[in-house]
This record gives sequence, structure tokens and C-alpha cells, in this order.
Amino acid sequence: MRAIVVVDEKWGIGKKNDLLFRLPADMKHFREQTDGKVVVMGSNTLLSFPGGKALKNRINIVLWPGGTKREDCIVVSSLNELFQQIHPYRQDEVYVVGGAMLYHTLLPYCESAIVTKVFADGGAEVFFDNLDALSNWHCVRQSEPLETNGYRISFCEYRNDAPLLYRVEL
Repeated sequence: MRAIVVVDEKWGIGKKNDLLFRLPADMKHFREQTDGKVVVMGSNTLLSFPGGKALKNRINIVLWPGGTKREDCIVVSSLNELFQQIHPYRQDEVYVVGGAMLYHTLLPYCESAIVTKVFADGGAEVFFDNLDALSNWHCVRQSEPLETNGYRISFCEYRNDAPLLYRVEL
């Protein structure tokens, strides 16, 4: 399993249930990474998408305790149900896409994280765990900075040296 996220210079990821920045280069990168794959999210992340609709050309799995069934995604009410749903897929095809609580909960199970770093302060209200401060996470790749929509960004890949194995309870 992988996390994919955009962070500001303080590891901020959101404000008022929305993104901090509009970054066309990152949106293209996100599409390229997740197209045809499995995306895992919390209910607020799903509801933050245009029209509250699932992402096209992906299997959308939403952890939403008390949520109702939907045609456009798989709604699960517990971590165990979530693990049951992702179990059949290769781990490098499953992407955690938010929000903050789900990132924090699933990060220990992630083998890697694809992080777009924005060299700016977005005034965030919610934050991603600072991978640079976690002893088992290491940046293994970082692109040269590029500019998109007036912001400098860099694409990074982090590896988790000790991902937890999730267990599916039947």
C-alpha cells in the first residue's frame, strides 16, 4: 500500500476540507500514478471531490462508518472490512489518498509514500505525519523543483523500512 499526498513546507495538507493549492502538474502526476488502480479514502475526502463523486477509472474504497451503499464506490465501515477489500490487490496498486485521519491510521501499513512537496506555507488546519522526522521512513527519490501555477514543487518518494502487515479477520 502507498500513500500519495501533497504537503506544504510544514507538512500541512488541507484547510476547510479542501486542498491548500491548485497545482496542475501535481494533478497530472496524481492521475498518472493512480489511474486504473485502487484508491482508499475517508468519507470527507470523497465528499470534497467535485459533486462528491468517486474518481473515474479507479476502484474507490471509502472508509465510512455508517455510510450507505453507493454505485460509484465501495463503502466499508471498519478497518477490517477495508483490509478485506484491498487484500486481493497487489500492494503497489493500492493508494491511500486522504484525509488526515486515514493517512495517519494507514501510514504504518504503507510500504511507500509519494509526496509532492510545495515550497510554501498553505495555512493548513490538518497535517500529514512528517516523514522526515520518523526513523523508519526515508526519502529515496526527489525530483528537481518545478513551477506550477506560481508554486515551486518537488515530487518525492519515501520508503518505510518496517511496514506493518495488516491482518484480515474473517
